[in-house]
Amino acid sequence: MSLDQRYPFPQVFLVDEGGSQRQSVSPPNLIPCWSFPPTQEAMRSRGKSRTCMGVSPSLAMVVLMLFLLVFAALGFEAWQILNIQKKLKDVEKVEHEPVTEFGAPLKQIGLYKPESIEEEKKDRCAAHVIGRIEKEPYQKTLRWEPKAGQAFTSGAVAYRIEDGALQVNESGVYQIYSRVELIFGRCLPSSSFEHTVFVRRAGQASPLTLMMAHRSGFCPQQSAHSWTTENYLGGALQLKKFDRVYVNVSHPGYLSHSHYGNFFGLYKI
Repeated sequence: MSLDQRYPFPQVFLVDEGGSQRQSVSPPNLIPCWSFPPTQEAMRSRGKSRTCMGVSPSLAMVVLMLFLLVFAALGFEAWQILNIQKKLKDVEKVEHEPVTEFGAPLKQIGLYKPESIEEEKKDRCAAHVIGRIEKEPYQKTLRWEPKAGQAFTSGAVAYRIEDGALQVNESGVYQIYSRVELIFGRCLPSSSFEHTVFVRRAGQASPLTLMMAHRSGFCPQQSAHSWTTENYLGGALQLKKFDRVYVNVSHPGYLSHSHYGNFFGLYKI
């Protein structure tokens, strides 16, 4: 077996008790044995030296960066909240400037500040009166209930108790309406009635008819028996200041006792 001459072998000397040196003995033909530490153990020890509590430094650094990002985000949010609170306090301290004619919002059709029903009634020229039962002999010019139930008057409109008129105290175009309900105890084919809305105006002696209806032929062609009929008038008309509007019925004794079947009203457009 040939040996590698690059690796010299140690010289072996034999010493006797007398301390005399003997001749060196030629090295035997031995194969050198080198002892190396186990590879796995070295790697483990090296790995342990690079860890802290079993966590690699790179992973610890990533976790640390995440925590820093979270705290930075929380700090930014807190800063924004403080700024918003400061701005709100500044706004509260600012005094509102008076609205000038040019700075005031313009009123548009359909856009208005909602108001209570009572305030709206007080400002608007309108009236609605309902039928009432007459204790005195019936008159062709009807009398009404101005406050019972849904009846009311508001604005520049007043009800005249003495003659049953609705008086308007502002000139303009008004929507006027009237409904009457009659009960004929013996309704015949020849039965008929008239329903009229008219106005009395200052400076004119005779009344002015505004609307009129003549109803006939509403009874069946059989023997006479009880029958109920009605009529409605309505329209937009021009009225002048202090005009008084009335309702006439040709047969007031046939009016039904229904308060809501007979009514009269107007409102300014």
